[in-house]
Amino acid sequence: MVLSNAMLVPVLPQMGDELALSQSAAGLAVTAFSLTAGAGILIAGYLADRIGRKLVVLPGLLLFALGAAGAGLSGWWLGDGGFMPLVGARVVQGMGAAGMAYMAMAFVGDLFQGGSRVTALGILEASAGVGKLLSPIGGALVGEALAWWAIFFVQAAMALLAAAAVWLLTRETHRPTSGAAGQYFSGIAQLFRAKGAPLVACLWTGLVNQLVLFGILFYLTQHLEQAHDLRGLAKGLYLVWPLLALSAVAFGGGIVLDRRKGWLKGAVLSGVGVVLTGVLLLALVEAEWVAFLAVVLAGLGTGLQLPGLNDLITGSADTAQRGGITSIYGAVRFAGTAAGPPVFGWLMGLGDTAPFWASGLLLLITGAAVLFLINPTRLRGDGDQPDPKGRAIAAWQVPGGLPQGTRPTL
Repeated sequence: MVLSNAMLVPVLPQMGDELALSQSAAGLAVTAFSLTAGAGILIAGYLADRIGRKLVVLPGLLLFALGAAGAGLSGWWLGDGGFMPLVGARVVQGMGAAGMAYMAMAFVGDLFQGGSRVTALGILEASAGVGKLLSPIGGALVGEALAWWAIFFVQAAMALLAAAAVWLLTRETHRPTSGAAGQYFSGIAQLFRAKGAPLVACLWTGLVNQLVLFGILFYLTQHLEQAHDLRGLAKGLYLVWPLLALSAVAFGGGIVLDRRKGWLKGAVLSGVGVVLTGVLLLALVEAEWVAFLAVVLAGLGTGLQLPGLNDLITGSADTAQRGGITSIYGAVRFAGTAAGPPVFGWLMGLGDTAPFWASGLLLLITGAAVLFLINPTRLRGDGDQPDPKGRAIAAWQVPGGLPQGTRPTL
């Protein structure tokens, strides 16, 4: 899913030039995808709980590939008249994306239990980080070597490969399915009443960590262009480091938290503290090395928060509601990602350090919410508690009957 916008951003100027578009008009290709995906994810969550994870993830991947191919063909064949068909194809691609990443998180939450779940979710988060890491570089390289529209065919090919892997290599466990829509959403509301402040605090933390991370990345891109005249691939290479830090820590943190589930809240709180350190450095010290260190700290802190947050969110609901709660979590993170750049851009207009002081205040509030409101025991319930001795728990049991069309693990 992260390929969809991150690969496109480096070639937006090239696309705008060839299609005679302003940069704001060219940005509609990003907006059309993001708005559709953000709105559709809540519907996808209900469907995933109603009819099954694979029956949402697989069509989502195929629809994503169809939309990507349509966008590529619009740019290739239609020339100047291809922009509106391209935007329509991006809407289709966004509909497919709504059924992908966060439904995969719910799927992982079903397949893995106990200590193994947080490791699997850490790997899942690290894979998203690697996608964010490679996408700008890959998009710039494909745009320079071939054409801007060629990136859509790359996305379509990768989605088809992912669909084949999901079809052949995953098996859905037997689980209770959700009821009719009214009953289902009533159950989601009841979940919020039962879990209360701890669940809301987790969602708030997910919103803030994405807002601050992508706001800082936006600041870095502006700084590199204005202060150093770095653009395109050269700028993308600088953006690699905070995202590499995020991926590495999310992966390693998931492995550590596998055996130390009692550290979930501490990991989230420490991650908030690391990001806070980074933004305070940006606010207080004017030096190039400090700016670079601060954005790397933002990546490290975000990577430290995400495995624990993902585990707390997926563990807060039973399998009949897990798709719904992860879709709400996904929508919140979409909102944070979308809000970060414009919020930081507005704050940068108020003063050079205004974004960092504002972020620091927001992170202090978030740290207090984590410390005083998040209660892992209340969130997870009695049936999914960590082993008190920290031992790893078997990942998942092979179900007695497999859905039609699946195969044993290779």
